[in-house]
Amino acid sequence: MATKKKNLKKPSKAPVGKATADPQAPQPDPTALSIGDLKNLATILDVASTRGAFKAGEMAGVGFLYNKLQAFLAKVAPKEDQKAEGTAGAGAPTTVAPATAEGK
Repeated sequence: MATKKKNLKKPSKAPVGKATADPQAPQPDPTALSIGDLKNLATILDVASTRGAFKAGEMAGVGFLYNKLQAFLAKVAPKEDQKAEGTAGAGAPTTVAPATAEGK
């Protein structure tokens, strides 16, 4: 007597092509600006001014905004480098001050 083999795999309940992320997980704000977005904006301003997209009377405002943006990025960039170094050394043992250790 011939019998058919049953399919042992259960069908996936998740629709194909959709992420199965936790519905309770916080979703990133789609309107938030990242440091990368601001760097891209500075590049766009530089390229547009090089190509003559701004009138002479507008260049002062564009230059002021560009300089302000560059100063902000320079201020923020060292903090990002320190975070990267701080996470790289996260596995390193930490020392406890003797006063704190004896106080327990």
